[in-house]
Amino acid sequence: MLEKLKSAALNAQKNAYAPYSKFRVGAALEANDGNVYFGCNVENAAYPLGQCAEATAIGTMIAQGASAIKQIVIASPTETFCYPCGGCRQKIAEFAEASTPVVMITPEGNSTETTVGELLPEGFTLTPQD
Repeated sequence: MLEKLKSAALNAQKNAYAPYSKFRVGAALEANDGNVYFGCNVENAAYPLGQCAEATAIGTMIAQGASAIKQIVIASPTETFCYPCGGCRQKIAEFAEASTPVVMITPEGNSTETTVGELLPEGFTLTPQD
C-alpha cells in the first residue's frame, strides 16, 4: 500500500496549482475504508485562501464517506522533505491516531517516516489520547 500512496502523491503533485510559490506538493492517504484519497496544494492570489495538499486529500476523504486516516504520504517538489505545516498537522490529527504513520518523500525516491504524535504532541483532539 505504501508504494501505491507514494505514486498517488507524486501524481497529485503534478496537478498542483502553485503559480505564486512554484512549490508543488502532493499528498495521498489510506483511509479506514481501504481507499486511497489524494490532493495537491491550490494557491490563491488572496494568500490565506489557498489550500495545502494534505487538506485537499482529507477533504476528499470526508466527502467520499471515509472517516479516519490509516497512513499519509506527502510528496515534496525538492530534495528537502516537506513536513506538514502546523495547520495540516492539526487537520491530520483530527482524523488519525497518534501512532498513524506520516511519510515524506522526494522526487528522487528518498523518504523519511514519523507519526502524527511525533509531529503534533499534545494536539487538540475530540477525546484525550494517551
